[in-house]
Amino acid sequence: GWRDKEEGCRPVALDHWLCSIQCPTTRPNVVDLFGKFLQLFDQGLSGGSSGNQALTRDTTQSLSSLAEIFEKLGICSKLRFLQLLQNGVRVKRDARLVVTDLYLGTTPVRLFQPKAASSSPRRGIIFFPGGGGFLGSLDSYHNLCSQLAVETDSVLLLIGYRKLPDHHYPCIFQDCLNTSILFLKGLKTYGVDPSRVVICGDSLGGGNVACVIQHLVGRSDLPRIRAQVLIYPITQVINLQLPSHQQNRNVPFLSQKIMMICMLKYLVVNFHWWDTILRGAFIPPDIWRKYSKWLSSDNIPKSFRKPGYQPEFHGPFNEAAYLENKHLFDITNAPLLGDDEVIAQLPEAFLVSCENDVFRDDTLLYMKRLKDQGVPVMWYHVEDGFHGSLIFFDKKFFFFPCALKIINAVISYITSI
Repeated sequence: GWRDKEEGCRPVALDHWLCSIQCPTTRPNVVDLFGKFLQLFDQGLSGGSSGNQALTRDTTQSLSSLAEIFEKLGICSKLRFLQLLQNGVRVKRDARLVVTDLYLGTTPVRLFQPKAASSSPRRGIIFFPGGGGFLGSLDSYHNLCSQLAVETDSVLLLIGYRKLPDHHYPCIFQDCLNTSILFLKGLKTYGVDPSRVVICGDSLGGGNVACVIQHLVGRSDLPRIRAQVLIYPITQVINLQLPSHQQNRNVPFLSQKIMMICMLKYLVVNFHWWDTILRGAFIPPDIWRKYSKWLSSDNIPKSFRKPGYQPEFHGPFNEAAYLENKHLFDITNAPLLGDDEVIAQLPEAFLVSCENDVFRDDTLLYMKRLKDQGVPVMWYHVEDGFHGSLIFFDKKFFFFPCALKIINAVISYITSI
């Protein structure tokens, strides 16, 4: 039985499945093969948006299964399949923008510049895409960044950092940091006001916004960042027993299983430590005592703890797991653990959290951390939101009201500062 352990899937022998189709004599082009699906995904079907949450779950499972089939057939790896699929979504051209692909250093970037003349330098936005370390291409984030640039009348830089499967930690942080520094040093070239630069990102990109801005604190040779926008960010990968991890482990797009696969692959953590990481058994007792004031579920308001929540319980400490995975405690993976004196110097923040998200509580913890150090914070919580929803703001087939809520809230905040 093939994938017979997946709940809701009918066991099918792989040889029987192969006999039921006519295999092509040459390997198909993945994007062409799913062109019609992508057209529906982008342009929509009749019947409205009812049932989209169930559709989201079913589609996520189907695409995951298809990716595994393609890998077993030797057509391409699961990661390559999903990367090709995301790049098949239609990029929309906006006549109000000049869009340029270029390199800053060795990193590919996409620059969005309003065509209309301006009497003064414009606001600048640096955007770090999410994607779990393997998705988040320039094309897949093009429409979102185009909308942000137009609606905020800003010059926007979208960063195309290195990804899995060829690149691992800490390449994303390094690319985001180095590219941001190069852009900040050349703001005049792009017509950007040095006093109005915002760094924005979602998911893994949002976590890297926090990391990069902490590393820029004290850089007298660079303009001070005006604000940080973190959209359902990942601010730590240490305590995976927070209420949101317990309550949302089976939510589509980012279930606990998908989260762990992405995290372990990017951070180069042996899958042998899967359960040890989830149980927190890799955390030394002395380190937990030091950081529990920032990591503990005690910092999460009771209103976010649903019935059935179980307080953290760390398994017996496994020193080997800690020694092999000490980098999980590094600030580049856990900006939540930044020093007080650094946190206190950070620019004001706009934080977005989604109720149906394993990383919901990361936003709540980081918000408390910022507020405790006197950093001005605006918080926007989306009750019907889920992790990764922002990218669907302009999709008709996969339309979710929460996506529009998020992008409109971000636009409103950026234009207000």
